[in-house]
Amino acid sequence: MKESVSAGVDSEMKGLISELQTLIRQPSISAKKQGLTECADLVFQIMVRAGIKSEVLNLGRHESNQKKEAIAPIVYGEVKCKMNPDAKTILFYNHYDVQPVEPVEFWDSDPFSGKVEGNYIYGRGSSDDKGELITRIKAVEYFLKKTGDVPCNIKFIVEGEEEIGSVNIEKYLSKYRHKLAADGVIWEFGYVDEKNKPIISLGMKGLLYVELIATGPSQDVHSSLAVLIENPAWRLIQALNTIRSTNGKILIKDWYKEVREFTPDELDNISREPFNEQEFKSHYGVDKFVNDVRGTEVRKALVGMPTCNIAGLIAGYVGQGAKTVLPSTALAKLDFRLVLDMDPKRQLQRLANHLKNYGFGDVGIKFIHGESASRTPLNQPFVKQVKDSAAEAFGVEPIVSVSSSGTGPMHSFVKILGAPCVSVGSTSIYARIHSPNEFARIDLLNKATKCIAVIIEKFSKQR
Repeated sequence: MKESVSAGVDSEMKGLISELQTLIRQPSISAKKQGLTECADLVFQIMVRAGIKSEVLNLGRHESNQKKEAIAPIVYGEVKCKMNPDAKTILFYNHYDVQPVEPVEFWDSDPFSGKVEGNYIYGRGSSDDKGELITRIKAVEYFLKKTGDVPCNIKFIVEGEEEIGSVNIEKYLSKYRHKLAADGVIWEFGYVDEKNKPIISLGMKGLLYVELIATGPSQDVHSSLAVLIENPAWRLIQALNTIRSTNGKILIKDWYKEVREFTPDELDNISREPFNEQEFKSHYGVDKFVNDVRGTEVRKALVGMPTCNIAGLIAGYVGQGAKTVLPSTALAKLDFRLVLDMDPKRQLQRLANHLKNYGFGDVGIKFIHGESASRTPLNQPFVKQVKDSAAEAFGVEPIVSVSSSGTGPMHSFVKILGAPCVSVGSTSIYARIHSPNEFARIDLLNKATKCIAVIIEKFSKQR
């Protein structure tokens, strides 16, 4: 199986890169509602050419800011096993939407060029998540071209709103629950470390994303009036200083109340998980971590500790040169990473109570989106299948991580479909996702495609 998969996948690599370039060259920025329908149609076409029965599904429109906006479509794909129609079903979850490209001036080339240089392909979505999607499609295409069949039943769900919190994915999952029913889910991505070891993640952190808004005068005014008029930026800064301590602890009452402790097996796994602290610090240009954590505490923080992050601050004049102005409003974008058993709505109420109790009830809170955390148990049989497949395809023993430090709608899949979810893929840990000059490594795309093919083969033997 190993040689035949490797040889077959290698022969498909030219098509993989050209089709990835096609997807990269179609902007699909969910935050700006840009190009989503067009990109969904491209994904549909690529799947059909691969031999995957596909359709574009829609929910219609939803209310947003007093107007109706179209909900991004999802692309559904399915290939039934002819030899054994009653075989288990594996579902691939991916997304075709991407992050905004700003600051565009820091890109070395067009963010939507799909430029290839040696072992690298550049562009927004090259890794997150168009590159990963193509590896899944090509693995299925390999079986269809070789045998005209697939070893097990296969389904795809490719959404267009992951980068804005998958705000409608539960509606899709609920409406199409029977169509999407599966026995195991391969998640949309997977990291590969600096030693080319694949990192298999068994969970995702949750998220609470909000905007805090402080208001001042009815209009921007001359800064000489700061002796009389309170600047809302100072008000916002004072409020922010009550939320998080200098050592990273979140100071909101009962914030950690429901945080679940690691199990003994999880702690043992975390203690053995490799992490190159010095290389990580060097890559990101930092001298130490928050609260100066080290060793096992670093890994525990990454996979299972809540965070409070200021994702953006907006107030007054931010252009070149000087402008002496006192702004009328100040806004902070905050994201809180949540862990198992932390409910986004409950945490939102705790944040509101905190601001009110500290005398900042005048600071407005706008809820953007929330997501609960999810985690697949280490002893789930599906985990071993993925781990063994990754070892075979990458040629090294993979790293199994209790959870990714990032967020996705995994909780919704587990809740509605009841299937275990495991992340594995081709994304270098330094692939600059969400940043300028995002890239994918072609050699890792190749190995990930082989890995997915081996997973399909092993999954077909599950009883």
